[in-house]
Amino acid sequence: MTVVYFDSPMSDDDRRRKLFGGDLFVYSPTRHSLELVAFAREMAEAAFAPHFPPDAQHHLAGRAYVDVLAGLKPAFINHPRSKELVAGMLADLGADLAQTYFDVPRLRTMTSEYLNAGLTLQFESHRDTWFSAPMSQINFWMPVYDVEEANVMAFHPPYFADGVRNSSRDYNYGEWVAHGRTAAAQQIDMETRRQPEAEEEIRREPDIRVITPPGGILIFSGAQLHTTVPNTSGKTRFSIDFRAVNRRDVEERVGAANVDSQCTGTTLGDFLRATDLTQLPQELIASYDTVPA
Repeated sequence: MTVVYFDSPMSDDDRRRKLFGGDLFVYSPTRHSLELVAFAREMAEAAFAPHFPPDAQHHLAGRAYVDVLAGLKPAFINHPRSKELVAGMLADLGADLAQTYFDVPRLRTMTSEYLNAGLTLQFESHRDTWFSAPMSQINFWMPVYDVEEANVMAFHPPYFADGVRNSSRDYNYGEWVAHGRTAAAQQIDMETRRQPEAEEEIRREPDIRVITPPGGILIFSGAQLHTTVPNTSGKTRFSIDFRAVNRRDVEERVGAANVDSQCTGTTLGDFLRATDLTQLPQELIASYDTVPA
Protein backbone atom coordinates (compact mmCIF):
# COMPACT_ATOMS: atom_id res chain seq x y z
CA MET A 1 0.00 0.00 0.00
CA THR A 2 1.21 3.49 -0.88
CA VAL A 3 -0.20 6.42 1.10
CA VAL A 4 -0.26 9.97 -0.30
CA TYR A 5 -0.14 12.56 2.50
CA PHE A 6 -1.44 16.05 1.70
CA ASP A 7 -0.22 19.02 3.75
CA SER A 8 0.77 16.67 6.54
CA PRO A 9 1.83 18.25 9.86
CA MET A 10 4.14 15.27 10.45
CA SER A 11 7.66 16.04 11.70
CA ASP A 12 10.54 15.80 9.25
CA ASP A 13 11.95 12.76 11.07
CA ASP A 14 8.63 10.91 10.84
CA ARG A 15 8.09 12.04 7.27
CA ARG A 16 11.42 10.64 6.14
CA ARG A 17 10.59 7.26 7.71
CA LYS A 18 7.32 7.19 5.78
CA LEU A 19 9.12 8.18 2.58
CA PHE A 20 11.66 5.39 3.10
CA GLY A 21 8.69 3.03 3.30
CA GLY A 22 7.34 4.13 -0.07
CA ASP A 23 4.77 6.80 0.78
CA LEU A 24 4.42 10.14 -1.02
CA PHE A 25 3.96 13.63 0.43
CA VAL A 26 2.30 16.57 -1.33
CA TYR A 27 2.27 20.15 -0.04
CA SER A 28 0.47 23.30 -1.12
CA PRO A 29 2.77 26.05 -2.41
CA THR A 30 4.84 27.69 0.31
CA ARG A 31 6.21 31.21 0.40
CA HIS A 32 9.65 30.12 -0.76
CA SER A 33 8.44 27.60 -3.36
CA LEU A 34 6.39 30.35 -4.99
CA GLU A 35 9.41 32.65 -4.95
CA LEU A 36 11.55 29.93 -6.54
CA VAL A 37 8.94 29.36 -9.26
CA ALA A 38 8.69 33.11 -9.89
CA PHE A 39 12.48 33.31 -10.16
CA ALA A 40 12.55 30.41 -12.65
CA ARG A 41 9.79 32.01 -14.71
CA GLU A 42 11.62 35.33 -14.80
CA MET A 43 14.77 33.67 -16.11
CA ALA A 44 12.95 31.39 -18.58
CA GLU A 45 10.79 34.16 -20.00
CA ALA A 46 13.81 36.39 -20.51
CA ALA A 47 15.72 33.57 -22.20
CA PHE A 48 12.89 32.57 -24.58
CA ALA A 49 11.55 36.09 -25.27
CA PRO A 50 9.41 36.93 -27.13
CA HIS A 51 7.97 33.42 -26.82
CA PHE A 52 6.09 32.05 -23.79
CA PRO A 53 8.39 29.26 -22.52
CA PRO A 54 5.88 26.36 -22.62
CA ASP A 55 5.09 27.29 -26.26
CA ALA A 56 8.61 28.17 -27.43
CA GLN A 57 9.18 24.69 -28.87
CA HIS A 58 6.74 25.57 -31.65
CA HIS A 59 8.78 28.60 -32.71
CA LEU A 60 12.42 27.49 -32.51
CA ALA A 61 14.45 24.93 -34.44
CA GLY A 62 16.05 22.18 -32.38
CA ARG A 63 19.58 23.62 -32.28
CA ALA A 64 18.31 27.09 -31.38
CA TYR A 65 16.08 25.67 -28.65
CA VAL A 66 18.93 23.70 -27.10
CA ASP A 67 21.21 26.75 -27.29
CA VAL A 68 18.73 28.69 -25.14
CA LEU A 69 18.62 25.86 -22.60
CA ALA A 70 22.42 25.62 -22.58
CA GLY A 71 22.52 29.15 -21.19
CA LEU A 72 19.36 29.12 -19.08
CA LYS A 73 19.84 25.91 -17.12
CA PRO A 74 23.32 26.50 -15.67
CA ALA A 75 22.41 30.13 -14.96
CA PHE A 76 19.48 28.97 -12.83
CA ILE A 77 21.38 26.10 -11.18
CA ASN A 78 24.37 28.22 -10.17
CA HIS A 79 22.57 31.39 -9.12
CA PRO A 80 22.95 32.04 -5.37
CA ARG A 81 19.27 33.01 -5.21
CA SER A 82 18.24 29.48 -6.24
CA LYS A 83 20.10 27.90 -3.33
CA GLU A 84 18.81 30.53 -0.92
CA LEU A 85 15.21 29.77 -1.89
CA VAL A 86 15.72 26.00 -1.62
CA ALA A 87 16.95 26.47 1.97
CA GLY A 88 13.87 28.59 2.61
CA MET A 89 11.62 25.86 1.20
CA LEU A 90 13.20 23.26 3.45
CA ALA A 91 12.56 25.52 6.43
CA ASP A 92 8.94 25.99 5.29
CA LEU A 93 8.56 22.19 5.36
CA GLY A 94 9.98 21.76 8.84
CA ALA A 95 13.41 20.34 8.00
CA ASP A 96 16.29 20.74 10.46
CA LEU A 97 18.53 22.97 8.36
CA ALA A 98 21.64 22.16 10.41
CA GLN A 99 21.23 18.48 9.54
CA THR A 100 19.83 18.84 6.01
CA TYR A 101 22.04 18.87 2.91
CA PHE A 102 20.69 19.52 -0.60
CA ASP A 103 22.03 19.44 -4.12
CA VAL A 104 21.53 22.33 -6.54
CA PRO A 105 17.97 22.84 -7.86
CA ARG A 106 17.62 21.90 -11.51
CA LEU A 107 15.27 23.44 -14.05
CA ARG A 108 13.85 20.63 -16.19
CA THR A 109 12.22 20.98 -19.61
CA MET A 110 10.20 18.13 -21.12
CA THR A 111 9.09 19.10 -24.61
CA SER A 112 5.94 17.74 -26.21
CA GLU A 113 6.61 15.35 -29.10
CA TYR A 114 9.63 17.43 -30.09
CA LEU A 115 13.10 16.84 -28.58
CA ASN A 116 14.14 13.99 -26.30
CA ALA A 117 17.89 14.00 -25.69
CA GLY A 118 20.50 15.76 -23.62
CA LEU A 119 19.02 18.90 -22.04
CA THR A 120 15.48 17.77 -22.99
CA LEU A 121 15.83 14.07 -22.13
CA GLN A 122 12.64 12.40 -20.92
CA PHE A 123 13.59 9.58 -18.59
CA GLU A 124 12.23 6.08 -18.95
CA SER A 125 11.31 4.10 -15.82
CA HIS A 126 14.11 4.38 -13.27
CA ARG A 127 15.07 4.91 -9.65
CA ASP A 128 17.45 7.71 -8.72
CA THR A 129 19.34 5.12 -6.69
CA TRP A 130 20.41 3.51 -9.99
CA PHE A 131 22.39 6.74 -10.56
CA SER A 132 24.63 6.46 -7.45
CA ALA A 133 22.21 8.26 -5.12
CA PRO A 134 22.28 7.16 -1.47
CA MET A 135 19.31 5.15 -0.20
CA SER A 136 18.58 8.03 2.21
CA GLN A 137 17.96 10.50 -0.59
CA ILE A 138 14.65 12.40 -0.66
CA ASN A 139 13.48 14.09 -3.88
CA PHE A 140 11.56 17.38 -4.09
CA TRP A 141 9.68 18.30 -7.29
CA MET A 142 7.43 21.20 -8.31
CA PRO A 143 5.95 22.52 -11.57
CA VAL A 144 6.88 26.00 -12.79
CA TYR A 145 3.81 26.37 -15.02
CA ASP A 146 0.52 24.46 -15.00
CA VAL A 147 0.84 20.71 -15.58
CA GLU A 148 -1.60 17.94 -16.41
CA GLU A 149 -1.69 14.16 -16.36
CA ALA A 150 -0.13 14.05 -19.85
CA ASN A 151 3.13 15.75 -18.85
CA VAL A 152 4.04 14.84 -15.27
CA MET A 153 5.70 11.82 -13.64
CA ALA A 154 4.12 8.42 -13.06
CA PHE A 155 5.02 6.36 -9.98
CA HIS A 156 4.90 2.57 -9.96
CA PRO A 157 4.35 1.63 -6.29
CA PRO A 158 4.34 -2.19 -6.68
CA TYR A 159 8.04 -2.00 -7.53
CA PHE A 160 9.09 -0.15 -4.39
CA ALA A 161 9.72 -3.45 -2.63
CA ASP A 162 10.37 -5.57 -5.74
CA GLY A 163 13.57 -5.43 -7.73
CA VAL A 164 13.79 -4.73 -11.44
CA ARG A 165 16.55 -6.13 -13.63
CA ASN A 166 18.53 -3.09 -14.75
CA SER A 167 21.90 -1.88 -16.06
CA SER A 168 22.94 0.19 -13.02
CA ARG A 169 25.90 -2.18 -12.59
CA ASP A 170 27.55 -0.33 -15.49
CA TYR A 171 27.13 3.16 -14.02
CA ASN A 172 29.67 5.10 -12.00
CA TYR A 173 28.83 8.66 -10.98
CA GLY A 174 32.41 9.91 -11.13
CA GLU A 175 32.72 8.74 -14.73
CA TRP A 176 29.38 10.38 -15.59
CA VAL A 177 30.50 13.74 -14.20
CA ALA A 178 33.78 13.52 -16.11
CA HIS A 179 32.39 12.42 -19.45
CA GLY A 180 28.58 12.24 -19.64
CA ARG A 181 27.17 15.38 -18.06
CA THR A 182 29.40 17.74 -20.02
CA ALA A 183 28.12 16.33 -23.33
CA ALA A 184 24.44 17.16 -22.65
CA ALA A 185 24.26 20.21 -24.94
CA GLN A 186 25.60 18.14 -27.86
CA GLN A 187 22.71 15.66 -27.60
CA ILE A 188 19.94 17.16 -29.75
CA ASP A 189 18.04 14.61 -31.85
CA MET A 190 19.25 11.37 -30.24
CA GLU A 191 20.55 10.43 -26.79
CA THR A 192 23.82 8.49 -27.16
CA ARG A 193 25.07 8.59 -23.57
CA ARG A 194 24.70 5.31 -21.68
CA GLN A 195 22.64 5.59 -18.52
CA PRO A 196 20.98 3.02 -16.26
CA GLU A 197 17.77 1.56 -17.63
CA ALA A 198 15.40 -1.31 -16.95
CA GLU A 199 16.27 -4.57 -18.66
CA GLU A 200 12.81 -6.05 -18.33
CA GLU A 201 9.35 -4.84 -19.26
CA ILE A 202 7.80 -2.60 -16.59
CA ARG A 203 4.12 -2.95 -15.73
CA ARG A 204 3.34 0.75 -15.86
CA GLU A 205 -0.32 0.53 -14.95
CA PRO A 206 -1.83 1.22 -12.56
CA ASP A 207 0.32 4.21 -11.69
CA ILE A 208 0.11 7.32 -9.53
CA ARG A 209 0.34 10.80 -11.04
CA VAL A 210 0.34 13.88 -8.82
CA ILE A 211 -0.94 17.21 -10.16
CA THR A 212 -0.18 20.32 -8.12
CA PRO A 213 -0.44 24.01 -9.00
CA PRO A 214 2.82 25.81 -9.81
CA GLY A 215 4.91 25.83 -6.65
CA GLY A 216 3.09 22.85 -5.16
CA ILE A 217 5.62 20.37 -3.77
CA LEU A 218 5.86 16.61 -4.32
CA ILE A 219 8.29 14.69 -2.08
CA PHE A 220 9.34 11.08 -2.68
CA SER A 221 12.13 8.65 -1.96
CA GLY A 222 15.00 8.39 -4.42
CA ALA A 223 14.23 4.65 -4.45
CA GLN A 224 10.77 5.17 -6.01
CA LEU A 225 10.47 3.68 -9.50
CA HIS A 226 9.05 6.44 -11.67
CA THR A 227 8.69 7.39 -15.33
CA THR A 228 8.51 10.65 -17.21
CA VAL A 229 5.10 10.45 -18.87
CA PRO A 230 5.39 10.88 -22.67
CA ASN A 231 4.39 14.51 -23.11
CA THR A 232 1.39 14.75 -25.44
CA SER A 233 0.05 18.00 -23.97
CA GLY A 234 1.34 20.24 -26.77
CA LYS A 235 3.32 22.31 -24.26
CA THR A 236 6.78 21.98 -22.76
CA ARG A 237 6.67 21.04 -19.09
CA PHE A 238 8.94 23.23 -16.97
CA SER A 239 9.68 21.92 -13.47
CA ILE A 240 12.21 22.28 -10.68
CA ASP A 241 13.65 19.45 -8.65
CA PHE A 242 16.31 19.01 -6.04
CA ARG A 243 17.38 16.29 -3.62
CA ALA A 244 18.18 16.27 0.06
CA VAL A 245 19.63 14.02 2.72
CA ASN A 246 19.68 14.21 6.49
CA ARG A 247 23.19 13.83 7.86
CA ARG A 248 22.10 11.47 10.62
CA ASP A 249 20.50 9.19 8.02
CA VAL A 250 23.71 9.20 5.99
CA GLU A 251 25.87 8.45 9.02
CA GLU A 252 23.59 5.70 10.30
CA ARG A 253 22.87 4.21 6.84
CA VAL A 254 19.15 4.78 7.29
CA GLY A 255 17.02 4.83 4.15
CA ALA A 256 14.88 2.84 1.76
CA ALA A 257 15.72 -0.79 1.17
CA ASN A 258 18.06 -1.42 -1.77
CA VAL A 259 16.20 -3.97 -3.87
CA ASP A 260 18.15 -3.71 -7.15
CA SER A 261 20.73 -0.87 -7.35
CA GLN A 262 24.26 -2.01 -8.27
CA CYS A 263 25.87 1.26 -9.38
CA THR A 264 29.16 2.55 -8.00
CA GLY A 265 30.38 5.96 -6.91
CA THR A 266 28.23 8.42 -4.98
CA THR A 267 26.47 11.74 -5.47
CA LEU A 268 26.98 12.76 -1.84
CA GLY A 269 29.77 15.17 -2.75
CA ASP A 270 27.15 17.36 -4.46
CA PHE A 271 25.15 17.97 -1.30
CA LEU A 272 25.47 21.26 0.62
CA ARG A 273 24.32 22.04 4.15
CA ALA A 274 21.27 24.29 4.12
CA THR A 275 22.74 26.67 6.72
CA ASP A 276 26.13 27.47 5.19
CA LEU A 277 26.52 25.49 1.92
CA THR A 278 29.37 23.34 3.27
CA GLN A 279 29.82 19.74 2.16
CA LEU A 280 29.42 16.61 4.19
CA PRO A 281 32.70 15.45 5.78
CA GLN A 282 35.02 14.02 3.15
CA GLU A 283 35.51 10.80 5.07
CA LEU A 284 31.74 10.25 5.16
CA ILE A 285 31.47 10.85 1.40
CA ALA A 286 34.42 8.52 0.79
CA SER A 287 32.74 5.74 2.75
CA TYR A 288 30.01 5.68 0.06
CA ASP A 289 32.33 6.18 -2.91
CA THR A 290 32.88 2.69 -4.23
CA VAL A 291 34.72 2.18 -7.50
CA PRO A 292 34.28 -0.40 -10.26
CA ALA A 293 36.15 -3.68 -9.73
